[in-house]
Amino acid sequence: MKQVVQNYKSGELAVLDVPVPGCKPGGVLVRTAYSLISTGTELMKVSEAGMSMLGKARSRPDQVAKVMQSVATNGVPATYRKVMGKLDSYTPLGYSLCGVIEQVGTGIDDVKVGDLVACAGNEHALHAELNWVPKNLYARVPDGLAPRHAAFGTVGSIALQGVRQGEPQLGEVALVIGLGLIGQLVLQLLSASGVRVVGVDPDPVRCELAERLGAAACGDPASAAVEAAVAELTGGHGVDQVYLAAGGGSNQPVELAARLCRDRGRVVDIGKCRLDLPWNAYYEKELDVRFSRSYGPGRYDPAYELDGRDYPIGYVRWTERRNLACFLDLLARGSVDVEPLVSHIADFDDAVETYQRLQDGGLKAVAVLFRYPEHKGEAAAPAVAVPAVRRSGGVSTPVRAAKAPVRLAFVGAGNYATSMLLPHLAQRDGVELSTVVTTTALSAANAQRKFGFAEATTDLDAVLGDTSVDAVFVVTRHSSHAELTRRALLAGKSVFVEKPLALTEDELTGVLAAVEESGNDRLQVGFNRRFAPLLQEARKRFGTRTGPASLRYLVNAGRLQHGSWYLRQGTEGSRFVGEGGHFIDTASCLLGADPVSVYAVATPGNEDLQVVLRYPDGSTATISYVTTGPSGFPKETLDLVADGRVLRLDDFVRTSVHGPKKWVSSRLPQARDKGQNAQLAAFIKAVRTGGPMPVPLESLVATTSATLAVQAGLVGGAPVKLVRAR
Repeated sequence: MKQVVQNYKSGELAVLDVPVPGCKPGGVLVRTAYSLISTGTELMKVSEAGMSMLGKARSRPDQVAKVMQSVATNGVPATYRKVMGKLDSYTPLGYSLCGVIEQVGTGIDDVKVGDLVACAGNEHALHAELNWVPKNLYARVPDGLAPRHAAFGTVGSIALQGVRQGEPQLGEVALVIGLGLIGQLVLQLLSASGVRVVGVDPDPVRCELAERLGAAACGDPASAAVEAAVAELTGGHGVDQVYLAAGGGSNQPVELAARLCRDRGRVVDIGKCRLDLPWNAYYEKELDVRFSRSYGPGRYDPAYELDGRDYPIGYVRWTERRNLACFLDLLARGSVDVEPLVSHIADFDDAVETYQRLQDGGLKAVAVLFRYPEHKGEAAAPAVAVPAVRRSGGVSTPVRAAKAPVRLAFVGAGNYATSMLLPHLAQRDGVELSTVVTTTALSAANAQRKFGFAEATTDLDAVLGDTSVDAVFVVTRHSSHAELTRRALLAGKSVFVEKPLALTEDELTGVLAAVEESGNDRLQVGFNRRFAPLLQEARKRFGTRTGPASLRYLVNAGRLQHGSWYLRQGTEGSRFVGEGGHFIDTASCLLGADPVSVYAVATPGNEDLQVVLRYPDGSTATISYVTTGPSGFPKETLDLVADGRVLRLDDFVRTSVHGPKKWVSSRLPQARDKGQNAQLAAFIKAVRTGGPMPVPLESLVATTSATLAVQAGLVGGAPVKLVRAR
């Protein structure tokens, strides 16, 4: 493999071929996708390596002291050999990256091969194609976060730990001195915390960038504009906190901090600047000077970093690993934006030239990323397995007598169940609402009163064991769908589960294992759009295709309200995993097949997704899932083009077919009909008669696998094959 190294004696930079690190217990082997150059810390190290021996000694007096101690203990000749040997060796560069786990060491059970992780550490997150990273120095990347953004995880943790040391509170005013990479991140974190920020930097370009990212004002440290802004924002009292994110040998930052800080304010040193504190100024204001030690608690502790011994959360809330995970979460939720900080992305093979351009000023940058070549092994062609449906287990569900009422139980009675499903079932002939199960007694009682359930309970086992219940509706939060479906199938019930069927491949496999074990394949997922009357009519009018089709599906999903449980990606999956199956199923229904590959790309922060599906006959479907559109624009518009004809769907209000003859439906007089009622009718009929389920189980599995493959496509940046298991 290749790795960027530097000879500290000569200053030489090189990309060397070195052995692949072994995957030791307690850690993972990570193939790097992007690594970040810290334009402050790393360039300082690179610059020091280019100095004379005297210059090196002047820049590192701490190391000179160690040498003098060694001379006193071991003598000059031995110390000289030791120092020269160390200097004349290659040392690594880098400490912040994002990559894909290639191998998992023993003792690791929180991640698996193929997971995308952000990694930290100047001995473990190096500019190298492969790195071994111990457990407490990596964190899983949230669904939807771009790898190049996740590569900022370590420097983001440094900024985050600095902000924590300042203990900001809502409404305070802070001063950030130094608007390089760390300073820009500190500024955004403070703004996200409800703090107004004034930035200081001699570079007007960085000041302008900081103002775009949320600073109230920015300026040169010598300008009167900064002092005027502080006076205006604080009523003349001075800022509550100062964050020193500057480097260099000037004492100006600490002097400016004292001048602009309020009485008993806090000064936090994050960078590496000169700290000759002016005693009178700091004494008179009784300023609280604090230091921020790198990524957070655990840093420099071998037991934590190498041995994997975590600190109890009750005693140490924010360790360096928790800081890393927290920063990734802030990125994923859009609270911090690193895309404007990316000045340049260089191919890893051009690493030496990139460092040289940064050092000589040819490349002026806040942040620079190395992009690594795509691995040519098995991972170069990512694939997601579509599990096979096997029915070799027990006895299938018996056929019901046609005249007996179908007895239904509902697990969950939230907004969707009570607004879109139960109103269609409550007055339906041949249906009896038997039992409603919820986690809270009152919600069960409300559903019983409103829709006429015979019983209300919080005991799921009692319902699954009730032989008189024919079908179970699973209408709970996404994280519980697969497990509840599995249990209901094993209990011999027909199951209607709202989308998604599963959040992971393992969950999907578990559902199918229940089908095989029980012989019960009576399952329907709430993909209702294929049942919409307008779409059914338009499909009939369009007729049979003879050639491949192109389908475009625009979903103007809109933004979710703050606090929505849909945003809890850690437990409920990404938003597309939760909803995207609707649109993939609709496309597959119209194209008459299941997809064979998925390609997905996204805008920064994964706010808007483009998902391209390929089908066996060469047809393609492009789903544009956007959250940044206007609320007044229709949510769903679809166009299907093939054989000189176009089928158009306008938000389930009107459809049309254009070809040799034009057909336009009547506009719906009232609410949109997205097929819920027709879907429920088809499901109840199948349960009552014992006939086939409305959608074959193989198609439900294929749609779920395709939905899960979207995340794999976002991570890998390449089409993902959907491989049918046999």
